Amino acid sequence: MKQALKTWVDELGIQNPNIMKNELLSGLTVALALVPEAVAFAIVAQVDALVGLYAAFIVGLITAVFGGRPGMISGATGALAVVMVSLVMNHGVEYLFATVVLMGILQITAGILRWGKFIRMVPYPVMLGFVNGLAIVIGLAQMDQFKSGGTWLQDMDMAIMIGLTALTMAVIYIFPKISKAFPAPLAGILITTGLVFAMGLEVSTVGDKGSIAGGLPPLHIPEVPLNFDTFKIIFPYAVILAAIGLIESLLTLNLVSEIKEEQGGASRECAAQGAANLVTGFFGGMGGCAMIGQSMINVKSGGWNRLSGISAALFLLMFILFGSSLIEQIPLAALVGVMFMVVIGTFAWQSISALRRMRKSDAFVVVLVTAVTVWQDLAVAVVVGVIVSALVYSWNSSTHIDVRISKTGEGNKIYTLYGPLFFGSVDSFMELFDPKNDTDDVVIDFMHSRVWDSSAIEAIDRLATKYQDAGKTLHLTHLSHDCVDLLDRAGPMVEVSTVEDPNYHVAVDYSLRK
Repeated sequence: MKQALKTWVDELGIQNPNIMKNELLSGLTVALALVPEAVAFAIVAQVDALVGLYAAFIVGLITAVFGGRPGMISGATGALAVVMVSLVMNHGVEYLFATVVLMGILQITAGILRWGKFIRMVPYPVMLGFVNGLAIVIGLAQMDQFKSGGTWLQDMDMAIMIGLTALTMAVIYIFPKISKAFPAPLAGILITTGLVFAMGLEVSTVGDKGSIAGGLPPLHIPEVPLNFDTFKIIFPYAVILAAIGLIESLLTLNLVSEIKEEQGGASRECAAQGAANLVTGFFGGMGGCAMIGQSMINVKSGGWNRLSGISAALFLLMFILFGSSLIEQIPLAALVGVMFMVVIGTFAWQSISALRRMRKSDAFVVVLVTAVTVWQDLAVAVVVGVIVSALVYSWNSSTHIDVRISKTGEGNKIYTLYGPLFFGSVDSFMELFDPKNDTDDVVIDFMHSRVWDSSAIEAIDRLATKYQDAGKTLHLTHLSHDCVDLLDRAGPMVEVSTVEDPNYHVAVDYSLRK
Protein backbone atom coordinates (compact mmCIF):
# COMPACT_ATOMS: atom_id res chain seq x y z
CA MET A 1 0.00 0.00 0.00
CA LYS A 2 2.83 2.38 0.93
CA GLN A 3 4.63 1.61 -2.33
CA ALA A 4 1.47 2.24 -4.35
CA LEU A 5 0.96 5.58 -2.58
CA LYS A 6 4.61 6.54 -3.20
CA THR A 7 4.25 5.67 -6.89
CA TRP A 8 1.09 7.79 -7.14
CA VAL A 9 2.81 10.76 -5.47
CA ASP A 10 5.72 10.39 -7.91
CA GLU A 11 3.23 10.39 -10.79
CA LEU A 12 1.59 13.53 -9.44
CA GLY A 13 4.52 15.73 -10.50
CA ILE A 14 4.92 17.96 -7.43
CA GLN A 15 8.53 17.14 -6.59
CA ASN A 16 10.04 20.00 -8.57
CA PRO A 17 8.75 23.62 -8.77
CA ASN A 18 9.53 23.82 -12.50
CA ILE A 19 7.63 20.60 -13.17
CA MET A 20 4.69 21.88 -11.10
CA LYS A 21 4.66 25.14 -13.08
CA ASN A 22 4.61 23.25 -16.40
CA GLU A 23 1.87 20.94 -15.15
CA LEU A 24 -0.35 23.81 -13.99
CA LEU A 25 0.14 25.84 -17.17
CA SER A 26 -0.55 22.77 -19.29
CA GLY A 27 -3.70 22.16 -17.27
CA LEU A 28 -4.82 25.75 -17.85
CA THR A 29 -4.23 25.41 -21.60
CA VAL A 30 -6.23 22.18 -21.73
CA ALA A 31 -9.06 23.66 -19.65
CA LEU A 32 -9.40 26.60 -22.06
CA ALA A 33 -9.58 24.21 -25.01
CA LEU A 34 -12.04 21.94 -23.17
CA VAL A 35 -14.70 24.60 -22.74
CA PRO A 36 -15.90 25.03 -26.36
CA GLU A 37 -15.58 21.31 -27.07
CA ALA A 38 -17.63 20.30 -24.02
CA VAL A 39 -20.29 22.85 -24.94
CA ALA A 40 -20.31 21.77 -28.58
CA PHE A 41 -20.63 18.07 -27.68
CA ALA A 42 -23.49 18.88 -25.31
CA ILE A 43 -25.26 20.63 -28.17
CA VAL A 44 -24.68 17.57 -30.39
CA ALA A 45 -26.23 15.34 -27.72
CA GLN A 46 -29.22 17.71 -27.41
CA VAL A 47 -28.55 18.53 -23.74
CA ASP A 48 -27.75 21.70 -21.78
CA ALA A 49 -24.19 23.09 -22.03
CA LEU A 50 -23.59 22.49 -18.31
CA VAL A 51 -24.31 18.77 -18.79
CA GLY A 52 -21.25 18.61 -21.04
CA LEU A 53 -19.14 20.84 -18.79
CA TYR A 54 -19.97 18.84 -15.65
CA ALA A 55 -19.01 15.65 -17.49
CA ALA A 56 -15.70 17.19 -18.58
CA PHE A 57 -14.95 18.22 -14.98
CA ILE A 58 -15.95 15.00 -13.20
CA VAL A 59 -14.63 12.51 -15.76
CA GLY A 60 -11.46 14.55 -16.20
CA LEU A 61 -10.78 14.76 -12.46
CA ILE A 62 -11.43 11.11 -11.56
CA THR A 63 -9.47 9.66 -14.48
CA ALA A 64 -6.58 12.07 -13.83
CA VAL A 65 -6.39 10.86 -10.22
CA PHE A 66 -6.92 7.12 -10.75
CA GLY A 67 -6.31 6.45 -14.47
CA GLY A 68 -3.72 4.13 -15.94
CA ARG A 69 -1.67 6.78 -17.76
CA PRO A 70 -0.56 10.12 -16.22
CA GLY A 71 -0.91 12.97 -18.72
CA MET A 72 -4.09 11.70 -20.37
CA ILE A 73 -7.10 14.01 -20.53
CA SER A 74 -10.68 12.76 -20.44
CA GLY A 75 -14.02 14.50 -20.84
CA ALA A 76 -17.16 14.69 -22.94
CA THR A 77 -16.42 13.52 -26.50
CA GLY A 78 -18.09 13.66 -29.89
CA ALA A 79 -17.89 9.89 -30.39
CA LEU A 80 -20.17 9.38 -27.39
CA ALA A 81 -22.38 12.41 -28.08
CA VAL A 82 -23.38 11.06 -31.48
CA VAL A 83 -24.68 7.84 -29.89
CA MET A 84 -26.55 9.74 -27.15
CA VAL A 85 -28.66 11.85 -29.51
CA SER A 86 -31.36 9.29 -30.28
CA LEU A 87 -31.64 8.25 -26.61
CA VAL A 88 -32.16 11.85 -25.46
CA MET A 89 -34.60 12.68 -28.26
CA ASN A 90 -36.69 9.51 -27.78
CA HIS A 91 -36.64 9.16 -24.00
CA GLY A 92 -35.28 12.34 -22.42
CA VAL A 93 -32.14 13.40 -20.56
CA GLU A 94 -32.97 11.44 -17.38
CA TYR A 95 -32.59 8.20 -19.32
CA LEU A 96 -29.19 9.49 -20.49
CA PHE A 97 -28.05 9.89 -16.88
CA ALA A 98 -29.23 6.36 -16.06
CA THR A 99 -27.44 5.03 -19.14
CA VAL A 100 -24.20 6.75 -18.11
CA VAL A 101 -24.43 5.08 -14.68
CA LEU A 102 -24.87 1.64 -16.29
CA MET A 103 -22.09 2.46 -18.76
CA GLY A 104 -19.80 3.11 -15.81
CA ILE A 105 -20.71 -0.20 -14.16
CA LEU A 106 -19.91 -2.08 -17.38
CA GLN A 107 -16.54 -0.34 -17.70
CA ILE A 108 -15.65 -1.05 -14.07
CA THR A 109 -16.50 -4.71 -14.73
CA ALA A 110 -14.17 -4.69 -17.75
CA GLY A 111 -11.41 -3.29 -15.54
CA ILE A 112 -11.94 -5.87 -12.79
CA LEU A 113 -11.89 -8.68 -15.36
CA ARG A 114 -8.70 -7.15 -16.81
CA TRP A 115 -10.13 -6.93 -20.31
CA GLY A 116 -7.94 -3.92 -20.98
CA LYS A 117 -5.12 -6.29 -21.98
CA PHE A 118 -7.02 -7.14 -25.16
CA ILE A 119 -6.04 -3.75 -26.57
CA ARG A 120 -2.77 -5.50 -27.43
CA MET A 121 -4.71 -7.30 -30.15
CA VAL A 122 -5.08 -4.05 -32.08
CA PRO A 123 -2.48 -4.29 -34.89
CA TYR A 124 -0.10 -1.44 -35.73
CA PRO A 125 -1.81 -0.66 -39.10
CA VAL A 126 -5.10 -0.21 -37.20
CA MET A 127 -3.34 2.17 -34.78
CA LEU A 128 -1.99 4.20 -37.72
CA GLY A 129 -5.44 4.37 -39.30
CA PHE A 130 -6.99 5.34 -35.96
CA VAL A 131 -4.51 8.19 -35.44
CA ASN A 132 -4.85 9.50 -38.99
CA GLY A 133 -8.64 9.20 -39.03
CA LEU A 134 -9.01 10.92 -35.68
CA ALA A 135 -6.72 13.75 -36.80
CA ILE A 136 -8.92 14.28 -39.85
CA VAL A 137 -12.08 14.18 -37.72
CA ILE A 138 -10.63 16.78 -35.32
CA GLY A 139 -9.73 18.98 -38.28
CA LEU A 140 -13.13 18.65 -39.94
CA ALA A 141 -14.85 19.44 -36.63
CA GLN A 142 -13.21 22.87 -36.68
CA MET A 143 -14.86 23.78 -39.98
CA ASP A 144 -18.08 24.70 -38.19
CA GLN A 145 -16.26 27.64 -36.62
CA PHE A 146 -15.84 29.13 -40.10
CA LYS A 147 -19.62 29.24 -40.53
CA SER A 148 -22.40 31.39 -39.19
CA GLY A 149 -25.97 30.13 -39.20
CA GLY A 150 -24.92 27.13 -41.27
CA THR A 151 -23.33 29.16 -44.08
CA TRP A 152 -19.67 30.04 -44.63
CA LEU A 153 -18.43 33.37 -43.31
CA GLN A 154 -18.17 36.06 -45.97
CA ASP A 155 -15.47 38.49 -47.08
CA MET A 156 -13.83 40.31 -44.16
CA ASP A 157 -15.32 38.00 -41.50
CA MET A 158 -13.74 34.98 -43.18
CA ALA A 159 -10.44 36.82 -43.67
CA ILE A 160 -10.30 37.79 -39.99
CA MET A 161 -11.14 34.24 -38.88
CA ILE A 162 -8.45 32.74 -41.10
CA GLY A 163 -5.94 35.41 -40.08
CA LEU A 164 -6.45 34.91 -36.33
CA THR A 165 -6.32 31.14 -36.71
CA ALA A 166 -3.08 31.41 -38.68
CA LEU A 167 -1.65 33.81 -36.08
CA THR A 168 -2.37 31.35 -33.27
CA MET A 169 -0.75 28.52 -35.25
CA ALA A 170 2.31 30.67 -36.01
CA VAL A 171 2.74 31.57 -32.32
CA ILE A 172 2.48 27.90 -31.31
CA TYR A 173 5.08 26.98 -33.95
CA ILE A 174 7.56 29.78 -33.18
CA PHE A 175 7.17 30.25 -29.41
CA PRO A 176 9.08 27.06 -28.34
CA LYS A 177 12.11 28.40 -30.21
CA ILE A 178 11.99 31.52 -28.03
CA SER A 179 11.11 29.93 -24.69
CA LYS A 180 10.08 26.51 -23.45
CA ALA A 181 9.17 27.79 -20.01
CA PHE A 182 5.60 28.60 -21.08
CA PRO A 183 3.19 26.35 -23.02
CA ALA A 184 3.08 27.48 -26.65
CA PRO A 185 -0.69 26.78 -27.07
CA LEU A 186 -1.49 29.00 -24.08
CA ALA A 187 0.79 31.72 -25.47
CA GLY A 188 -1.08 31.49 -28.79
CA ILE A 189 -4.46 31.87 -27.07
CA LEU A 190 -3.32 34.86 -24.99
CA ILE A 191 -1.61 36.70 -27.86
CA THR A 192 -4.53 36.24 -30.24
CA THR A 193 -7.06 37.25 -27.57
CA GLY A 194 -4.98 40.34 -26.72
CA LEU A 195 -4.79 41.36 -30.39
CA VAL A 196 -8.57 41.05 -30.77
CA PHE A 197 -9.15 43.31 -27.76
CA ALA A 198 -6.46 45.78 -28.82
CA MET A 199 -7.92 46.16 -32.31
CA GLY A 200 -11.55 46.03 -31.19
CA LEU A 201 -12.37 43.23 -33.62
CA GLU A 202 -15.84 41.71 -33.62
CA VAL A 203 -15.35 37.95 -33.80
CA SER A 204 -17.06 34.79 -32.60
CA THR A 205 -16.17 33.92 -29.03
CA VAL A 206 -16.59 31.00 -26.65
CA GLY A 207 -19.67 32.72 -25.24
CA ASP A 208 -21.41 32.42 -28.59
CA LYS A 209 -21.54 28.65 -28.01
CA GLY A 210 -23.60 29.12 -24.87
CA SER A 211 -23.10 30.37 -21.35
CA ILE A 212 -20.75 28.35 -19.17
CA ALA A 213 -21.80 29.99 -15.89
CA GLY A 214 -23.10 27.63 -13.23
CA GLY A 215 -22.64 26.20 -9.75
CA LEU A 216 -21.20 23.01 -8.35
CA PRO A 217 -22.63 19.90 -10.00
CA PRO A 218 -25.56 18.83 -7.79
CA LEU A 219 -26.18 15.23 -6.71
CA HIS A 220 -28.98 13.99 -8.91
CA ILE A 221 -30.50 10.50 -8.90
CA PRO A 222 -31.75 9.75 -12.44
CA GLU A 223 -35.52 10.10 -12.43
CA VAL A 224 -36.44 6.94 -14.31
CA PRO A 225 -38.66 4.00 -13.35
CA LEU A 226 -36.60 1.26 -11.70
CA ASN A 227 -37.98 -1.64 -13.70
CA PHE A 228 -37.06 -4.05 -16.48
CA ASP A 229 -38.56 -1.84 -19.19
CA THR A 230 -36.09 0.91 -18.31
CA PHE A 231 -33.26 -1.60 -18.36
CA LYS A 232 -34.28 -2.77 -21.85
CA ILE A 233 -34.12 0.83 -23.07
CA ILE A 234 -30.79 1.85 -21.57
CA PHE A 235 -28.81 -1.41 -21.76
CA PRO A 236 -28.09 -1.40 -25.53
CA TYR A 237 -26.98 2.24 -25.37
CA ALA A 238 -24.85 1.56 -22.28
CA VAL A 239 -23.05 -1.34 -24.00
CA ILE A 240 -22.29 0.74 -27.10
CA LEU A 241 -21.16 3.76 -25.08
CA ALA A 242 -19.01 1.61 -22.78
CA ALA A 243 -17.33 -0.07 -25.76
CA ILE A 244 -16.69 3.18 -27.64
CA GLY A 245 -15.42 4.87 -24.50
CA LEU A 246 -13.00 2.06 -23.64
CA ILE A 247 -11.71 1.68 -27.19
CA GLU A 248 -11.02 5.39 -27.55
CA SER A 249 -9.50 5.58 -24.06
CA LEU A 250 -7.23 2.56 -24.48
CA LEU A 251 -6.02 3.63 -27.92
CA THR A 252 -5.27 7.09 -26.52
CA LEU A 253 -3.44 5.42 -23.62
CA ASN A 254 -1.33 3.44 -26.12
CA LEU A 255 -0.55 6.58 -28.10
CA VAL A 256 0.49 8.60 -25.03
CA SER A 257 2.49 5.64 -23.68
CA GLU A 258 4.32 5.42 -27.01
CA ILE A 259 5.20 9.13 -26.87
CA LYS A 260 6.39 8.82 -23.28
CA GLU A 261 8.06 5.45 -23.97
CA GLU A 262 6.40 4.01 -20.87
CA GLN A 263 3.82 1.31 -20.29
CA GLY A 264 0.32 2.28 -19.17
CA GLY A 265 -2.17 0.33 -17.06
CA ALA A 266 -4.92 -0.61 -19.52
CA SER A 267 -7.22 -2.42 -17.08
CA ARG A 268 -6.70 0.31 -14.49
CA GLU A 269 -7.77 2.85 -17.10
CA CYS A 270 -10.94 0.80 -17.77
CA ALA A 271 -11.84 0.85 -14.07
CA ALA A 272 -11.07 4.57 -13.75
CA GLN A 273 -13.18 5.45 -16.78
CA GLY A 274 -16.00 3.36 -15.33
CA ALA A 275 -15.81 4.99 -11.92
CA ALA A 276 -15.78 8.42 -13.56
CA ASN A 277 -18.90 7.70 -15.61
CA LEU A 278 -20.68 6.07 -12.66
CA VAL A 279 -20.19 9.24 -10.59
CA THR A 280 -20.97 11.53 -13.53
CA GLY A 281 -24.33 9.88 -14.07
CA PHE A 282 -25.31 10.78 -10.50
CA PHE A 283 -24.22 14.42 -10.90
CA GLY A 284 -26.01 15.40 -14.10
CA GLY A 285 -23.15 14.77 -16.55
CA MET A 286 -23.31 13.21 -20.02
CA GLY A 287 -20.38 10.85 -19.47
CA GLY A 288 -17.10 10.78 -21.33
CA CYS A 289 -13.84 9.07 -22.17
CA ALA A 290 -10.24 9.89 -23.05
CA MET A 291 -9.73 12.69 -25.58
CA ILE A 292 -6.82 12.25 -27.94
CA GLY A 293 -6.79 15.89 -29.04
CA GLN A 294 -6.70 17.29 -25.51
CA SER A 295 -4.22 14.61 -24.43
CA MET A 296 -1.89 15.67 -27.24
CA ILE A 297 -2.23 19.34 -26.23
CA ASN A 298 -1.38 18.39 -22.66
CA VAL A 299 1.64 16.22 -23.46
CA LYS A 300 3.02 18.65 -26.05
CA SER A 301 2.61 21.49 -23.52
CA GLY A 302 4.68 19.62 -20.93
CA GLY A 303 1.86 17.96 -18.96
CA TRP A 304 3.42 14.56 -18.34
CA ASN A 305 2.04 13.89 -14.87
CA ARG A 306 -1.27 13.59 -13.03
CA LEU A 307 -1.19 17.18 -11.81
CA SER A 308 -1.86 18.51 -15.32
CA GLY A 309 -5.08 16.50 -15.68
CA ILE A 310 -6.19 17.32 -12.15
CA SER A 311 -5.49 21.03 -12.61
CA ALA A 312 -7.28 21.04 -15.99
CA ALA A 313 -10.44 19.69 -14.32
CA LEU A 314 -10.19 22.14 -11.42
CA PHE A 315 -9.52 25.11 -13.73
CA LEU A 316 -12.60 24.09 -15.70
CA LEU A 317 -14.65 24.12 -12.50
CA MET A 318 -13.24 27.57 -11.66
CA PHE A 319 -14.33 28.80 -15.09
CA ILE A 320 -17.86 27.53 -14.44
CA LEU A 321 -18.04 29.03 -10.94
CA PHE A 322 -16.15 32.31 -11.23
CA GLY A 323 -14.54 32.96 -14.60
CA SER A 324 -17.29 32.46 -17.12
CA SER A 325 -17.44 36.13 -18.14
CA LEU A 326 -13.72 36.15 -19.02
CA ILE A 327 -13.52 32.74 -20.69
CA GLU A 328 -16.58 33.49 -22.83
CA GLN A 329 -14.64 36.39 -24.45
CA ILE A 330 -11.84 34.18 -25.84
CA PRO A 331 -12.00 34.19 -29.68
CA LEU A 332 -12.93 30.83 -31.16
CA ALA A 333 -10.25 31.41 -33.79
CA ALA A 334 -7.56 31.04 -31.11
CA LEU A 335 -8.92 27.64 -30.03
CA VAL A 336 -9.32 26.56 -33.66
CA GLY A 337 -5.65 27.40 -34.21
CA VAL A 338 -4.70 25.24 -31.22
CA MET A 339 -6.75 22.33 -32.55
CA PHE A 340 -5.28 22.65 -36.05
CA MET A 341 -1.80 22.34 -34.55
CA VAL A 342 -3.05 19.25 -32.70
CA VAL A 343 -4.17 17.84 -36.05
CA ILE A 344 -0.75 18.48 -37.59
CA GLY A 345 1.01 16.92 -34.61
CA THR A 346 -1.36 13.94 -34.37
CA PHE A 347 -1.46 12.83 -38.01
CA ALA A 348 1.18 10.16 -38.68
CA TRP A 349 2.73 11.82 -41.72
CA GLN A 350 5.35 9.10 -42.07
CA SER A 351 2.55 6.62 -42.76
CA ILE A 352 1.99 8.19 -46.20
CA SER A 353 5.44 7.19 -47.43
CA ALA A 354 5.31 3.96 -45.40
CA LEU A 355 2.24 2.81 -47.36
CA ARG A 356 4.50 2.06 -50.34
CA ARG A 357 6.77 -0.14 -48.22
CA MET A 358 4.00 -1.99 -46.38
CA ARG A 359 2.39 -5.20 -47.47
CA LYS A 360 -0.67 -4.43 -49.55
CA SER A 361 -2.96 -5.91 -46.89
CA ASP A 362 -1.47 -3.67 -44.15
CA ALA A 363 -1.67 -0.58 -46.36
CA PHE A 364 -5.30 -1.42 -47.11
CA VAL A 365 -6.07 -1.69 -43.37
CA VAL A 366 -4.49 1.73 -42.68
CA VAL A 367 -6.57 3.39 -45.40
CA LEU A 368 -9.72 1.46 -44.44
CA VAL A 369 -9.54 2.37 -40.73
CA THR A 370 -8.82 6.01 -41.59
CA ALA A 371 -11.81 6.16 -43.95
CA VAL A 372 -14.23 4.38 -41.59
CA THR A 373 -13.14 6.62 -38.67
CA VAL A 374 -14.06 9.68 -40.74
CA TRP A 375 -17.20 8.13 -42.24
CA GLN A 376 -18.61 6.39 -39.15
CA ASP A 377 -16.81 6.52 -35.81
CA LEU A 378 -13.73 5.29 -34.02
CA ALA A 379 -15.23 2.15 -32.47
CA VAL A 380 -16.63 0.86 -35.76
CA ALA A 381 -13.33 1.63 -37.51
CA VAL A 382 -11.22 -0.22 -34.94
CA VAL A 383 -13.51 -3.26 -34.94
CA VAL A 384 -13.49 -3.35 -38.75
CA GLY A 385 -9.71 -2.96 -38.83
CA VAL A 386 -9.11 -5.73 -36.29
CA ILE A 387 -11.49 -8.10 -38.10
CA VAL A 388 -9.91 -7.45 -41.50
CA SER A 389 -6.39 -7.83 -40.05
CA ALA A 390 -7.40 -11.08 -38.34
CA LEU A 391 -8.94 -12.44 -41.55
CA VAL A 392 -5.84 -11.53 -43.56
CA TYR A 393 -3.58 -13.15 -40.97
CA SER A 394 -5.75 -16.27 -40.77
CA TRP A 395 -5.87 -16.56 -44.54
CA ASN A 396 -2.12 -16.10 -44.93
CA SER A 397 -1.42 -18.60 -42.16
CA SER A 398 -3.90 -21.20 -43.28
CA THR A 399 -3.07 -21.03 -46.99
CA HIS A 400 0.61 -21.58 -46.27
CA ILE A 401 1.41 -25.25 -46.66
CA ASP A 402 5.05 -26.24 -46.50
CA VAL A 403 7.04 -29.33 -47.43
CA ARG A 404 10.27 -30.92 -46.27
CA ILE A 405 11.94 -33.06 -48.92
CA SER A 406 14.18 -35.98 -48.00
CA LYS A 407 15.34 -39.17 -49.70
CA THR A 408 15.11 -42.87 -49.00
CA GLY A 409 18.14 -45.14 -48.94
CA GLU A 410 17.45 -45.95 -52.59
CA GLY A 411 17.47 -42.26 -53.52
CA ASN A 412 13.70 -41.84 -53.95
CA LYS A 413 11.94 -38.65 -52.76
CA ILE A 414 9.88 -38.27 -49.59
CA TYR A 415 7.62 -35.19 -49.36
CA THR A 416 6.64 -34.50 -45.72
CA LEU A 417 3.79 -31.97 -45.65
CA TYR A 418 3.19 -29.31 -42.95
CA GLY A 419 0.00 -27.29 -42.71
CA PRO A 420 -3.71 -27.65 -43.46
CA LEU A 421 -4.89 -28.77 -46.88
CA PHE A 422 -8.20 -27.16 -47.83
CA PHE A 423 -9.73 -25.07 -50.60
CA GLY A 424 -7.47 -22.12 -49.79
CA SER A 425 -4.19 -24.06 -49.90
CA VAL A 426 -4.73 -26.56 -52.74
CA ASP A 427 -2.99 -24.34 -55.31
CA SER A 428 0.09 -24.06 -53.09
CA PHE A 429 -0.11 -27.83 -52.51
CA MET A 430 -0.09 -28.65 -56.22
CA GLU A 431 2.88 -26.34 -56.85
CA LEU A 432 5.05 -28.29 -54.37
CA PHE A 433 5.38 -31.32 -56.65
CA ASP A 434 7.09 -32.04 -59.97
CA PRO A 435 5.71 -35.38 -61.31
CA LYS A 436 7.54 -35.10 -64.62
CA ASN A 437 11.03 -34.77 -63.09
CA ASP A 438 10.56 -36.65 -59.79
CA THR A 439 12.13 -40.03 -59.02
CA ASP A 440 10.32 -43.20 -60.06
CA ASP A 441 9.16 -43.85 -56.49
CA VAL A 442 7.72 -40.93 -54.51
CA VAL A 443 6.31 -40.85 -50.98
CA ILE A 444 3.96 -38.10 -49.74
CA ASP A 445 3.69 -38.14 -45.93
CA PHE A 446 0.57 -36.49 -44.42
CA MET A 447 1.56 -37.07 -40.77
CA HIS A 448 1.90 -33.32 -40.10
CA SER A 449 -0.89 -32.20 -42.40
CA ARG A 450 -4.66 -32.33 -42.19
CA VAL A 451 -7.15 -32.77 -45.01
CA TRP A 452 -10.17 -30.56 -44.37
CA ASP A 453 -12.59 -30.59 -47.30
CA SER A 454 -13.60 -32.05 -50.65
CA SER A 455 -11.37 -29.57 -52.52
CA ALA A 456 -8.38 -31.13 -50.75
CA ILE A 457 -9.57 -34.66 -51.63
CA GLU A 458 -9.95 -33.66 -55.28
CA ALA A 459 -6.45 -32.13 -55.27
CA ILE A 460 -4.91 -35.37 -53.95
CA ASP A 461 -6.72 -37.33 -56.67
CA ARG A 462 -5.52 -34.93 -59.38
CA LEU A 463 -1.93 -35.17 -58.14
CA ALA A 464 -2.13 -38.97 -58.12
CA THR A 465 -3.34 -38.92 -61.73
CA LYS A 466 -0.38 -36.73 -62.75
CA TYR A 467 2.09 -39.21 -61.24
CA GLN A 468 0.28 -42.12 -62.92
CA ASP A 469 0.41 -40.37 -66.26
CA ALA A 470 4.15 -39.76 -65.75
CA GLY A 471 4.66 -43.50 -65.10
CA LYS A 472 5.72 -42.94 -61.49
CA THR A 473 4.82 -44.94 -58.38
CA LEU A 474 3.24 -42.76 -55.70
CA HIS A 475 2.87 -43.74 -52.04
CA LEU A 476 0.50 -41.76 -49.78
CA THR A 477 1.09 -42.33 -46.07
CA HIS A 478 -0.62 -41.27 -42.87
CA LEU A 479 -3.96 -40.38 -44.45
CA SER A 480 -6.97 -40.97 -42.19
CA HIS A 481 -9.45 -43.74 -42.89
CA ASP A 482 -12.31 -41.34 -43.70
CA CYS A 483 -10.02 -39.55 -46.15
CA VAL A 484 -9.05 -42.83 -47.83
CA ASP A 485 -12.71 -43.77 -48.23
CA LEU A 486 -13.34 -40.59 -50.19
CA LEU A 487 -10.41 -40.92 -52.59
CA ASP A 488 -11.11 -42.20 -56.11
CA ARG A 489 -8.00 -42.36 -58.26
CA ALA A 490 -5.48 -42.05 -55.41
CA GLY A 491 -7.13 -44.68 -53.20
CA PRO A 492 -4.98 -47.65 -54.25
CA MET A 493 -1.81 -45.62 -53.61
CA VAL A 494 -2.48 -45.16 -49.90
CA GLU A 495 -0.31 -47.14 -47.52
CA VAL A 496 -2.25 -47.56 -44.29
CA SER A 497 -0.53 -48.14 -40.96
CA THR A 498 -3.20 -48.66 -38.33
CA VAL A 499 -0.69 -48.14 -35.55
CA GLU A 500 0.71 -44.79 -36.73
CA ASP A 501 -2.07 -43.26 -38.81
CA PRO A 502 -4.04 -40.48 -37.11
CA ASN A 503 -7.81 -40.47 -36.69
CA TYR A 504 -9.30 -37.21 -37.83
CA HIS A 505 -12.49 -36.45 -39.66
CA VAL A 506 -12.67 -34.73 -43.03
CA ALA A 507 -15.38 -32.09 -43.21
CA VAL A 508 -16.75 -32.74 -46.69
CA ASP A 509 -20.02 -32.73 -48.48
CA TYR A 510 -20.50 -36.41 -49.31
CA SER A 511 -22.92 -35.51 -52.09
CA LEU A 512 -19.93 -34.16 -54.03
CA ARG A 513 -18.32 -37.60 -54.15
CA LYS A 514 -19.54 -39.99 -56.83
